[in-house]
Amino acid sequence: MAAAQALWPAGAAGSYRLAPHKDELFAYRKVLKNEYGGDFLLVDYDRPRDLHDRDEVKLEKVKPDYVDLATQAAETDLALTVGGRKVVYTAVGRFNGGAKAIVIFLHGRGTDRLSGASDWIHGGNFNRIKNLMMRNDGLYISADFSDFGRRGTAEMKALLLHQAGLSPGAPIFLACGSWGGKICWRLIYDSDTAPLIKGVLLLDSVVDDGFVARAARMDPAARPAIGISASMEDWVVGYRGQAAFFEKMKREVPDYPIRFVLFDEGTHGISLRMTDWRQVLNWMLAAKGY
Repeated sequence: MAAAQALWPAGAAGSYRLAPHKDELFAYRKVLKNEYGGDFLLVDYDRPRDLHDRDEVKLEKVKPDYVDLATQAAETDLALTVGGRKVVYTAVGRFNGGAKAIVIFLHGRGTDRLSGASDWIHGGNFNRIKNLMMRNDGLYISADFSDFGRRGTAEMKALLLHQAGLSPGAPIFLACGSWGGKICWRLIYDSDTAPLIKGVLLLDSVVDDGFVARAARMDPAARPAIGISASMEDWVVGYRGQAAFFEKMKREVPDYPIRFVLFDEGTHGISLRMTDWRQVLNWMLAAKGY
């Protein structure tokens, strides 16, 4: 745990950073390997410790120590009408404006916004991101959308632009779960939303190999930081394509802000449980000059 924190320093004093919240429970326990100056970490995942001992009801309810329900006072369900359709989203923190940073979670196939809004599943990790954003004058959103194609993309674009208008200047980070990455990549390519997106977290998510050539041509100031989390036992998306994307980025655009955390065990979805939100978001904030 200490080794991982030392590799990814929090940033200069006085910068906007997310203050600690339950770090002793959520920080990476053991880094098995680090490469590319710490930009690649192979992290230990231990099922007895990280799943069986952590959950009160396996995969359904984490033990209370991992949860802080103070977020309920700052949590609400909201709706935005897009193209005649009602887009419902759960918001925690400064949803009326004035957020210092915004994190938007896009769920994967077979789920909905509750995957990123439940306090109790995924080992309590989404309760942690709620707390991190609420306690640091930020905003966390988990949204429903119609599909993973053009309609869903249009809905998420409208939501992103709406919140950006309420909190002008706030860095926006997309957290893309599995197939939700399809929408994230379209938003990265969209000329209206791209300037607002300062970082993308790919959580067991799809990658876009075509982005490598684009990244090489981009103004460094316009490059969104990319954080990839994956597991070696993910047979749904699979980590090999993500690893190849990371290595190609490092080879062809060596100064691009990209990091890859790979868990040595754990099936598809483990990144939702195991990703250290505070560590990756603070690195992105520092990488983008906040």
